[in-house]
Amino acid sequence: MSIIDRFRLDGQVAVVTGGGRGIGEGIALGLAEAGADVVITARRTKEIEAVATKIRALGRRALAITADVMKIEEVQRIAETTFKEMGKLSCWVSNAGGADDRVPRTFMDMPEKQWDFQLNLNLKAVWTGAQAAARIMKDNGGGTIINISSVAANRASPNNGPYAVAKSGVNNLTQTLAAEMAPLGIRVNGVSPGPIPTEVFMEFLKLKPEDIPELGKRFGIPLGRVGDPRDIAPAVVYLASEASSWMTGQTLSVSGGP
Repeated sequence: MSIIDRFRLDGQVAVVTGGGRGIGEGIALGLAEAGADVVITARRTKEIEAVATKIRALGRRALAITADVMKIEEVQRIAETTFKEMGKLSCWVSNAGGADDRVPRTFMDMPEKQWDFQLNLNLKAVWTGAQAAARIMKDNGGGTIINISSVAANRASPNNGPYAVAKSGVNNLTQTLAAEMAPLGIRVNGVSPGPIPTEVFMEFLKLKPEDIPELGKRFGIPLGRVGDPRDIAPAVVYLASEASSWMTGQTLSVSGGP
C-alpha cells in the first residue's frame, strides 16, 4: 500500500455531528472526497440535506439525520440508524458545539442555564457520542472516534469560560477514552482548531465579513490568517485513516502557529 493509499477512506462510513455548516460541513465533504460515505446530523434539516446533496455529487452515499446531540436518546438513534441504513459505522466525528445565545459573559455574570448548556453541548455530547458509536464499533471491526476541541482549551478565555472549560474536558476525555477503547480496536483522537470565522464565531465577537482579513494580526497568528473550515478536514481525514493507525489519545492543533 502506498503512502497516499493509506489516507484513503474507501469502505468507511463516518458520522459528523454539527455537519450542516462551517467546520462540520468542511469535515463531511473532506471525508467524502477521501472515499467515505457520510452521515450528517444537526438540528437544521435544510442545512444537512444540502450537505448530503453535495456528498452525493462526489459519488458517495450520504444520509441526513435531524437530531439534537444534547439528548442522549437521539445520539443513540443516530448511531443505530447509521448502522441500520448504511450497514456500517467506522468513524464518529463529534463536531457539534458552541453557545446558544452567543453572548460573551464573565463567570461572575454567568447564569446557571448558560453554564449547563455549554457543558452539555461541548462536553457531555462528546461522551454520549463516543459511547453510542463504540457500542456498535466494538462488535463490528473497531473504528475511529475524532473529537473536535479548540485551542481555547489551553489558555485563559475571558468572557468565554464555559466553552474553554468544556473543551479542556474534551482533551482529557479523548485521552481517557483512548486508553479504555484501545483493547476494543477503537482509536480516539482529537483536532483542536484555532480561530475560524464560522457563524457562531462572527456573532460572538460581533464581527463583519470585512473584518476577516485583519483577524490574523489581531489574534497574533504566526501564519498571518485565521483558519477556514477546509483547514480542519485534512487532519480529520488523517485521523480516520490507516495513515494514523499507530496514534491514539492525541489532539492535533490546527491553528496557524503555536
